Amino acid sequence: MRRACFRVIHKDKRGAALVEFALIAPVLIFTLLGLFELGYNMYMQSQLQGAVQQAARKSTLESATASQEKIDERVEAAVKMIASNATITFDRKSYSTFSGVSQPEDFVDLNEDGICNDGEQFEDANGNGSWDMDRGREGLGGARDVVLYKVAIEYPRAFGASKLLGFSDNAKFEATTVMRNQPYGDGLAGGLGQCT
Repeated sequence: MRRACFRVIHKDKRGAALVEFALIAPVLIFTLLGLFELGYNMYMQSQLQGAVQQAARKSTLESATASQEKIDERVEAAVKMIASNATITFDRKSYSTFSGVSQPEDFVDLNEDGICNDGEQFEDANGNGSWDMDRGREGLGGARDVVLYKVAIEYPRAFGASKLLGFSDNAKFEATTVMRNQPYGDGLAGGLGQCT
């Protein structure tokens, strides 16, 4: 009797699809959530980079110093359309040349150790009275200055599966662009002449 019952159960294939689906479903769901998260983050990064590029172009105009807050508000609005609870940080530094962007201030390395030690002279390019690893001045600079514009965002991930996979609860991105200010009126006075 037991053997006959076992043969009937062994040959019965009903419900096999349900068991197979139960085994595959978690993997499928995590894969889909991961793809959705990846797509969402790529869209957010693209939106941020586009907003930063547009803001940088507007920042090169002479009128940008008066409307700097409005420019930042436009970037913030573009980001918050997608992630309303994002934290946004703005940073602008100006340099005299493109080659000086994110470079340390020059100094005379008397003991040749690669470190600006006490008593060694340095070029105070940003005018803050101390040697810095970044020679940039805070802000938009003046006419013809090169401006490094950085925007960092942090927002909670859209899908909860990332925490189960060991990722942090928040996604972080940074968009950066470098632009030269236009040669507006007051920047030309006394600095340039005409060939004759």
